[in-house]
Amino acid sequence: MPNRVACRVVGVDNDLEMIGRTDFDFFPPAIAAQYVDEDRRVIESAAPLTNQVWLVPDNHGIPQIYLCNKIPLFDRKRKVIGIAGVKRPYEQSANATIGHGRLLKVVQFVTANYGDEISVVDLAEQANLSASQLHREFSSRFGITPNHYIREVRIGVARHLLESDQLSMAQVASQCGFYDQSHFSRQFKKSTGLSPLQYRRRYSV
Repeated sequence: MPNRVACRVVGVDNDLEMIGRTDFDFFPPAIAAQYVDEDRRVIESAAPLTNQVWLVPDNHGIPQIYLCNKIPLFDRKRKVIGIAGVKRPYEQSANATIGHGRLLKVVQFVTANYGDEISVVDLAEQANLSASQLHREFSSRFGITPNHYIREVRIGVARHLLESDQLSMAQVASQCGFYDQSHFSRQFKKSTGLSPLQYRRRYSV
């Protein structure tokens, strides 16, 4: 059954509101498709998925890095009948204590400065690595490049603003670190499958 964290992530008060609904009822199409594809892989392979990286938004829309584990559930005939999963913040995982804590400094820098211009060189300085070293280590650990992570943080905050505020598109773009509205719109649709306006019309409260 879903827990309180899952309810908070999808924006419902209790798990009864989730019965009979799918990821596509709660998330933009491109994001929901990723979640469904991940579940399908576990079911079809009948094999667990371990340490999968998820970007889970906090109360301000800023994606926080979580590690997710999913396992298939079997009936008595060893047929997969469902899945179970658990996720925990990266900083609470063993991975953060075995030499990768420096990447948390990079994550924290991005979440504190997403509205400003940020380069990979800026991030590398936070981790005391070269830009190429950071790129390799970040990509290996999280499955995305540092630049991709910057974009997803900005898109996450933009989603939150579009859901909860009446700022103009230009204002949202500026606050989230995009250099113009056109660039914001392209990146937003690439990430979510919807234009900013389509997203606001569908998800604003």
